[in-house]
Amino acid sequence: MTVTAYIEPRAIPDSALSIPLERLRANLPSLTTMYQENRPVPHIYLTDFLFPEAAAELEQEFPRSDSTQWTHYQHQNENKHGMTKRELFPPKLGNAADELNSPAFVQWLSELSGIPGLMPDPSLEGGGLHQSGPGGYLNVHTDFSHHHYHKHWRRRINLILYLNDGWQQDWGGSIELWNPDMKSCTAKYPPWLNCALIFNTNDISYHGFPSPLTCPVGQSRKSLALYYYTEEQGTKTPARSTNYRARPDDGPLESTLIWLDKQMVDLYSRAKARFGFSDDFASRMLAFFSRKR
Repeated sequence: MTVTAYIEPRAIPDSALSIPLERLRANLPSLTTMYQENRPVPHIYLTDFLFPEAAAELEQEFPRSDSTQWTHYQHQNENKHGMTKRELFPPKLGNAADELNSPAFVQWLSELSGIPGLMPDPSLEGGGLHQSGPGGYLNVHTDFSHHHYHKHWRRRINLILYLNDGWQQDWGGSIELWNPDMKSCTAKYPPWLNCALIFNTNDISYHGFPSPLTCPVGQSRKSLALYYYTEEQGTKTPARSTNYRARPDDGPLESTLIWLDKQMVDLYSRAKARFGFSDDFASRMLAFFSRKR
């Protein structure tokens, strides 16, 4: 049974911190139980995750989609924009990312998940700000298993904070969690303002928002994503690239294109880890070939 947790909102204090950490600590026993019991993988969807005024300010500060600072991820398996460089974030979004990477919050997250030794990733590799406009999507997948530039960092937890006031459910965009056999969606959560999804990421944590968004022009699905790792000792677990999967209703052609694109992403991911390519490089290449078409 999937459980959604409601955290009673309070006014933001004079310290101007975004995270009500004291309240999160007070609710830790019940939240931990919910987290461990939820399926298909341990997870929890928290409403009113930040102080309400802080969440509203983050949404207002979110960069416009026409900013040149976005990296464009546009290929068969996704259509979205990303910004991983902390130095490009507006001030309050940057401070929120820093809080979510702080020792105090990471300790709380470690206790929530039952995973000791969690570490933040200040470089926000693959995470940071994400945005998708009309037609945007992200096919169902499991995530890359190891940090591209720290080979012994194993990815363990995803945190996605949504920043979409007034989002309508008929626009789509709800994040879907699928069973390991990819036969059905087990849990589905809307990307509403100040709601956060935290979940274990592993080789069966299939998730995404695979149906193209139908939001009006000028609207976008906005989020802040952070990933947390543990450092492996001794022999490293073999690294996995992002593993996109077709849904049962995808036809033979669509399923084949999803698989072929996955192979290309795997090749790029391996080259990125070996040669230190940036996603900006991939974005420029995709834009170049798009213009050629």
